[in-house]
Amino acid sequence: MTSPEPHRFAFPALLLGNVALAFGPWLVRLADVGPVAAGVWRLTLALPFLLIVGRITGQPPRWPKRALLVTVLVAAIFYALDLASWNAGIRMTKLGNATLFGNSGSFVFAIYGLWLAHRMPTTRQSAALALAIGGAALLMSSSYELSPKNLGGDLLTLAAGLLYGGYLIFVERARTELQPMPLLMLVTLFAIVPLLIISGATGERIWPHDWTPVLIFALSSQVLGQGLLVYSIGTLPPMIVGLALLTQPAISAVIGWIAYRERLSVADFVGAAAIAAALVIVRLPERGLRARAKQPS
Repeated sequence: MTSPEPHRFAFPALLLGNVALAFGPWLVRLADVGPVAAGVWRLTLALPFLLIVGRITGQPPRWPKRALLVTVLVAAIFYALDLASWNAGIRMTKLGNATLFGNSGSFVFAIYGLWLAHRMPTTRQSAALALAIGGAALLMSSSYELSPKNLGGDLLTLAAGLLYGGYLIFVERARTELQPMPLLMLVTLFAIVPLLIISGATGERIWPHDWTPVLIFALSSQVLGQGLLVYSIGTLPPMIVGLALLTQPAISAVIGWIAYRERLSVADFVGAAAIAAALVIVRLPERGLRARAKQPS
């Protein structure tokens, strides 16, 4: 069983993981394979590194019991479908649209945290959610655009965000009995086959000429990003994890500024500040939320 008490490094690890994950959309665009195939390589290339990290941290792979294995399999299916939809959508719509819709899972997981605690949101939580929603809207306001040209990509990334919320919920359930590295190894392994089937069925180019983007993608998004995220899910309340995921649009805006010279507006800075304020508000009074959620009602 994992401890319900948050480790002092859990919140910094969560933020660092989100920084790594925020580079994912850019790397998908840089990869010279199909978008779903980029997800295949993200997982496949990450596996040996996850095994090494697991050995170093004393968390070698292990086969769970049947009920827990089903939970992990469901998480992997959600994850594979999320990656397929998200990666495909990134190349079919604006980066701002993809980031906005793809982060809808953040609110799904935050609301799940309230359901887990068997209570309505407190005044502080409501304020944090409102700030986060407003901040995300402001952050994307300068680049968000609805048009028939973007509709397919918008729908795919929205679906990806909802699927990601499902993935996070089942990971949270599995983390009550599995350490982060064995769990992430299993999810990564199980998600490869569905992604490979989808990539092959859509006739994508699978074998890359330039291995650099997909290797960096595997190390940054899967090993570092997902590794720290799965660790944090086992120690922090879902509300905090869900709102922290909204830091990714802020970081993506900075990446767009550096890589594509996309101008940062006043709304971008105000939105990022609102999300930071939401994290401060929701984190301080809620340190024991996950522990209280485990107590009988």
